[in-house]
Amino acid sequence: MKQRTLVVVSAGLSQPSSTRLLADQLSAAAVTAAAGSGIELTVRVVELRDLAHDIANHLLTGFPPADLKDALDAVAGADALIAVTPIFTASYSGLFKSFFDVLDKDALTDKPVVIAATAGTARHSLALEHALRPMFAYLHAVVVPTAVFAASDDWGADSADGTLAARITRAASELARELDHREPATVADPFALTVDFKDLL
Repeated sequence: MKQRTLVVVSAGLSQPSSTRLLADQLSAAAVTAAAGSGIELTVRVVELRDLAHDIANHLLTGFPPADLKDALDAVAGADALIAVTPIFTASYSGLFKSFFDVLDKDALTDKPVVIAATAGTARHSLALEHALRPMFAYLHAVVVPTAVFAASDDWGADSADGTLAARITRAASELARELDHREPATVADPFALTVDFKDLL
């Protein structure tokens, strides 16, 4: 089987949180869908709640503390990404946006991404299209067609077409198809010589 890595970014603020629950269900579905395509996914979850102070410090100083740098490197080196945020004031949370603000501008280029969000009511579902999708498009990510939104009422719904479970499965399948025809992600070494040393003399 092909080996690939998946990083799941969860911006939930409470413990437990519906945001993390949705992130876990998406990652489990992605593992299953990828296995059906002959891909073994290694999953890492990044909880932004645990990195909130580090993100703020990085915004102020320009230097990431060790735990945040490890998370940023994991996202940059991943073959695919699942990004889940709660919706606050009709958009992604400030913590979610701040994490991607400190990510290298080229880290998501051509990387397959599933976007997802949670909120108390379905009235916030369009935030995925007017806030998250444009942000990831700006970062040159390849956002799969199906975005997954979960309102409070969705958690008790039956798994028929159009319900949360069906949307999760569809998004995971789209991510697996993107992974299937891509080579493993590579991260350029910023200190690597791009020209022969003799040419520099």
